[in-house]
Amino acid sequence: MTQRRTALATRALTGASAVVLTAGAALLPGSATAAATAPATARATATANLVARLGDRAAGSYYDAAARRFVVDITDPAAAGQVRDAGAVPRTVRYSTAQLRGVLGTLNQRARIAGTAWAIDPRQDKVVVTVDPTVTGAKRNRLRTVVDSLGDKVVVRRAAAAFKPFVAGGDAIWGSGVRCSLGFNVTVNGAPYFLTAGHCGNASSTWSDSQGGDEVGQTVDSQFPGTDYALVQYDDANSDHSSTVDLYDGSSQQITHAADAYVGESVERSGSTSGVHGGTVNGLDATVNYEEGTVSGLIDTDVCAEPGDSGGALFDGDAAIGLTSGGSGDCSSGGETFFQPVPAALSAEGATLP
Repeated sequence: MTQRRTALATRALTGASAVVLTAGAALLPGSATAAATAPATARATATANLVARLGDRAAGSYYDAAARRFVVDITDPAAAGQVRDAGAVPRTVRYSTAQLRGVLGTLNQRARIAGTAWAIDPRQDKVVVTVDPTVTGAKRNRLRTVVDSLGDKVVVRRAAAAFKPFVAGGDAIWGSGVRCSLGFNVTVNGAPYFLTAGHCGNASSTWSDSQGGDEVGQTVDSQFPGTDYALVQYDDANSDHSSTVDLYDGSSQQITHAADAYVGESVERSGSTSGVHGGTVNGLDATVNYEEGTVSGLIDTDVCAEPGDSGGALFDGDAAIGLTSGGSGDCSSGGETFFQPVPAALSAEGATLP
């Protein structure tokens, strides 16, 4: 059940005890060179707008890293000229966005089974359904029946390990018996806050920068399941909370803005357990069915993560992209990780990056 908490009191930290956290860990170093992502972000936005204008004549878009071009899937070959005029590459496919979204609707209605996840992959022009090892017996038979009814619009993939939120006990931002990672520092009405995962916010109303340490912030809003983000207010109203992400090599990445992810985008994740790992965005508006409940609207990636990385930053150069939710696997064998989009969390909370 979605939880909303209001802090009843805050206490200021003064002098040497005043602490501000930076993304991915408790206390992080200074700045690093930012990647020039603005042109790619602008092209991604322009491509998404074109897909929206084309309606059922299109079926999504993605970035082809090898060709360094955006590709727009079209169901009407007559739309190819519009795509080329926009600087993208047209590709004729069978199924429209509306048809694939219809598949998502069927799965949401008939196959919300813990241990499953799904998202549209425009590179395959299909809905990819991922199934973890906990889906057995009657649950597996139920899923198979639904998938079979959807024909070749669906492809099934097996996950090596169970889907779970990546929360744990250990160092980083500490709650009541749980450890998570800070996502991004933000500002609300001029006051300092930070974003982390909603399942972390559900687990603890207060946070410290060390195990058993002094409180540095309180959870004021926590949304999970459904979505997966939490807003934590710093106790010290005068905190100088920097907009950086720890790169775990003695440097940090400056964050200047938030951006929507796009399929094919190269991204990096920073987390307090496994540090920094990179990968690719494989799907948008993904749904994952955890044992704790269903979360939708997520970014699906092949980036690895581990327990304790929950809430950590997903970024592309100086752009804030997502907050680590959960997934399958680890950073030794690889895995699949889902992220709460940052723009949606900022909008819901009325927050901005510092």
